[in-house]
Amino acid sequence: MSKPRFITFEGIDGSGKSTQARLFADYLSSAGQDVVLTREPGGSPGGEEIRQLVLTGDPQRWSAETEILLFTAARRDHLEKTINPALEAGKTVVSDRFADSTRIYQGATRGDLRNMVDQLHSLMIGREPDLTFIIDMDPAAALARGLARQSGEDRFEDFGLSFQETLRHGFLGLAHANPERCVLIDGNRSPEQIASEIAAHA
Repeated sequence: MSKPRFITFEGIDGSGKSTQARLFADYLSSAGQDVVLTREPGGSPGGEEIRQLVLTGDPQRWSAETEILLFTAARRDHLEKTINPALEAGKTVVSDRFADSTRIYQGATRGDLRNMVDQLHSLMIGREPDLTFIIDMDPAAALARGLARQSGEDRFEDFGLSFQETLRHGFLGLAHANPERCVLIDGNRSPEQIASEIAAHA
């Protein structure tokens, strides 16, 4: 790639996107690129503190509106402290989740709040990825995988299968609405097969 790019991985909980983000970052690094691998919520000290607030505890701990504000605050800090400095230094940034997750998790599944999400994004973030891989996977299999991790960050998995199915449809709609940016990847395969397809887009 001739210039640094901002590349994100999206998908439902347990879809394998975190593994694929790491494998892709490793692949780019092995090809000689200077790569920063990061995640959301998190990716900066302030973002990681907010991560604990939104991914742990009772599923009903926060309203959808409060979640949107928390995720936007975490994303702003991530952008200021990690993403923008890396891109300005000529590095490629690979992020496990970004704004698309908020568009789907809070904007499309927990009330009709997409307009609020988009307005906050425009006001406080103002950046889209150059390329987004959306890992599509069977929600039941992904949910079982996500719960089996017992990471302690299971708040969204605890909403259950119907929530994950709604998320999947939201991500599919996002991919179809943004074909210039989003690449839909079949996640119902081995990690090696998925990584090979993703690497072809490097």
